[in-house]
Amino acid sequence: MELDSVRLAFGGRPVFQDLSCRFARSRITVLMGGSGTGKSTVLRMIGGLQRPDSGQVRIAGEDVASLPDSEVQRVRRRLGMLFQDGALLDSMTVLENVGLPLREHTQLGEGEIRDAVHERLAAVGLEGVDHLLPGELSGGMLRRVALARAIIMDPEFILCDEPFSGLDPPNVERIEALFSELCRSRGLTLIVTSHHMASSLRMSDQIVLLRDGRAVTGTPGSLATSGDPEITNFLGTDGAVLARQVSAETGP
Repeated sequence: MELDSVRLAFGGRPVFQDLSCRFARSRITVLMGGSGTGKSTVLRMIGGLQRPDSGQVRIAGEDVASLPDSEVQRVRRRLGMLFQDGALLDSMTVLENVGLPLREHTQLGEGEIRDAVHERLAAVGLEGVDHLLPGELSGGMLRRVALARAIIMDPEFILCDEPFSGLDPPNVERIEALFSELCRSRGLTLIVTSHHMASSLRMSDQIVLLRDGRAVTGTPGSLATSGDPEITNFLGTDGAVLARQVSAETGP
């Protein structure tokens, strides 16, 4: 998956001037940048919800930006989405929420759907929650149920918009571990937007840092030691130290 020479402006205000970046297969890439740099907009372009003014957004070789709307839906089925607030339907149980994409897009029977839901819930460490409503779940459980729904259609790519927002440290680490396990066991490619510096540096194989309408890409360690004052300022002292520690522990 890659963005090539993407340009985009909203109401005359440039967002991306020449954005090019690649997202490695079966790896975790964290999109970082200050407020207003376009992190969520990148996810929207990958999902075919926002078309750039020019440039290409390629998923498995297909340019989503140039496809007609009728074809975008076909490509979108290769993607799973994890939204910041989970986006679960309050009136539906966990079983109904997670199984909803299968009911809408497949011909599976209820028994098959139930089995698939149970398998995905087990993959995110949840069992015995079929009958619960979203309002009866903790914040961490809500996020894991939403993650189970994101993988229910066996996508190749998962787009995660601020998945750690509002979570306490134990749940942040639990979601981090789940992301890493999904990459390893299912070969998923995760693209994550995050303001959470520590988790981003710990779990990412690659960081795409958005600035001035373009992207700087590297491992946490390479960015921390780049010598670029803007990158250093963005990471901050604690972030740079953590990035170097992570790099030393995991290797280049």
